[in-house]
Amino acid sequence: MRKSLHLVSLGCNKNLVDAEVMLHKLRSYDITQDPTKADLIIINTCAFIEGAKQESIENILNLHSIRKPHSTLLVSGCLSERYKQSIAKLLPEVDIFTGLGDYARIDEILASQQSRFSEEVFLIKNEQRQIANSLTHAFIKLSEGCNQKCSFCAIPSFRKNLHSRAPKTILNEIKRLQKYGYHDFSLIAQDSSSYMHDMGQKNALSKLIQNIDKNVQNPYERFRILYLYPSSTSLDLIRSIADAKSFAPYFDMPIQHASDAMLKIMKRGAGMKKIRPLIEAMRNIDGAWLRTAFIIGHPSEKKQDFAQIINLINEEIFDSISVFAYSKEDGTQSAKMRSISRAIVSERMNTIEELLATKLAKTLQGFKGKKLLASIMGESEQSEHLIEAKILDFSNEIDPTILITQSDYPLRAGDLVQAQIKDTSPPFLLANVVKIVRKYEEIQ
Repeated sequence: MRKSLHLVSLGCNKNLVDAEVMLHKLRSYDITQDPTKADLIIINTCAFIEGAKQESIENILNLHSIRKPHSTLLVSGCLSERYKQSIAKLLPEVDIFTGLGDYARIDEILASQQSRFSEEVFLIKNEQRQIANSLTHAFIKLSEGCNQKCSFCAIPSFRKNLHSRAPKTILNEIKRLQKYGYHDFSLIAQDSSSYMHDMGQKNALSKLIQNIDKNVQNPYERFRILYLYPSSTSLDLIRSIADAKSFAPYFDMPIQHASDAMLKIMKRGAGMKKIRPLIEAMRNIDGAWLRTAFIIGHPSEKKQDFAQIINLINEEIFDSISVFAYSKEDGTQSAKMRSISRAIVSERMNTIEELLATKLAKTLQGFKGKKLLASIMGESEQSEHLIEAKILDFSNEIDPTILITQSDYPLRAGDLVQAQIKDTSPPFLLANVVKIVRKYEEIQ
């Protein structure tokens, strides 16, 4: 009788890729959504900020409390890696711990029933993945780690410095996934625009884009790059993305603040004099979609600094914006600074979230009447009578999603359709299916 596995991946999409490597290595297990029936429970944790650490710990304790006798509870990922010296004592409920370097050896760790923390950085070479949550979209890692020195960020302390994958391994992974019907790819890293900078190659990402693009034969193939970093993004890189026929004119560049004083304190490596020409170049590209993110309430943020974020948002340069309250992280330079009161941070978060809700509603209204290519995801959690679809040019989960309210055609997950936007219900777009462009069976 085959054993069963319940896997939970917390945090970012980079964690999800690591979890997918483990799923493939453990493909002899049957996947179960019911943790009470699982012989093996794996929690791939996040520890980026305090809230993520608490979520990881809560998941560990909750799953331990309901697991069946003689099952194995394994904890991997950032929480394990960041606190590897003490985590076994802090969480005795866990049977096995492993960090960030041994995803491809997860079967060996389970066989030994011993915790392991490898010092090496795990980069996908020939390892295969069992893609989760989509039949057509996959994330592709460009690198691990980060060489940036942001004063608020703890990631380099446990994910280590930048280590880029060889271009050939990335191209081979994309080809392998294309054979299984995947045609929608998000290229990701902690700092995607620094790809191969650790090897002294400053234009490697532009070359990779060109190599990917020249091998694309399917007009419905779509690529996008997430997590551009302002100081390592160039006008040449922006042009490379715009010129590549298979790359969506999609630009995700978290700038984190709009005040030069704060950008310097946060050690972002670039002020608005560098950032503005980049976002203007992106904005001038036909059909461009611009995403960014801001941190609110970082130590030393004054009223006038916050006002500069509001002013930049009101310029309506960005199509999609995420905001996060500052999180004090042990071991960072910012943690040594005097914190702003929670009341002030909360007030600023409320102000900006109200503004962004208004801006989102206006942005969504701009889609009404448009016909968009979209991939059918399946039944919506909003209602059993609605079908959810991902706009082909947009990223998974973080951008506006379509809810199909009417279709004269039977639909299944993986189908590529043309959808006409009829109305909005923030954060969703409501649409009818105009036609099926390609059935999922034709893609495989």
